Amino acid sequence: MRRKLIFANRAEAGRLLAERLAAMNLARPLVLALPRGGVPVGAEIAARLQAPLGVALVRKIGAPHEPELAVGAVADGPSPEIVVNREQAKALGLSDDFIAAEAARAFAIIRQQRCTYESIRRAEEIANRAVIVVDDGVATGMTMQAALRSIRRKRPGLLIAAVPVASRQAIVLLRGEADEVICLGAPRGFGSVGSFYRAFEQVSDEEVAHLLAEQD
Repeated sequence: MRRKLIFANRAEAGRLLAERLAAMNLARPLVLALPRGGVPVGAEIAARLQAPLGVALVRKIGAPHEPELAVGAVADGPSPEIVVNREQAKALGLSDDFIAAEAARAFAIIRQQRCTYESIRRAEEIANRAVIVVDDGVATGMTMQAALRSIRRKRPGLLIAAVPVASRQAIVLLRGEADEVICLGAPRGFGSVGSFYRAFEQVSDEEVAHLLAEQD
């Protein structure tokens, strides 16, 4: 029987991903991590590649009684990005008004995050660079999809989605958005992202701020 893929923590997952990315010999790489869980993973990649670390500001739209189930996501940018799983929204009986209200709430949180994070690190230029978009794992792929679409508008030279673990459904979705998808494992019977980590504590805003400041 094949052993289940398990990471000690996000830092270990980031180091393993970094080795795969280092072998690509990317020109002028930029690491953009999804806060908050993606930032410890991205910090390891940025350190290994000697690349700047920033954040891709994105929020999921969760189901009413199951907020961890993403039925959509929004991403920051001059032209804000909204993606919705219409089939899932219809199955759950979610109205356009509900989606719009949740999107507005998500954008309000993103505005607060932008003020916090940009006071620590200014946003880097994206055009013509190898941009690596990082999270600690992908279940539905909605938040990563929104982030990739938003970043694509800024014309990166190469757009890479990098995650330690993902569902097979999400991998298919992300291959339609990124130039490259780097994933260490896409097991059957995915479950939750946290089930692939021995330590998977919630990442605080303070930890994100510390990791961003450390990159200077």
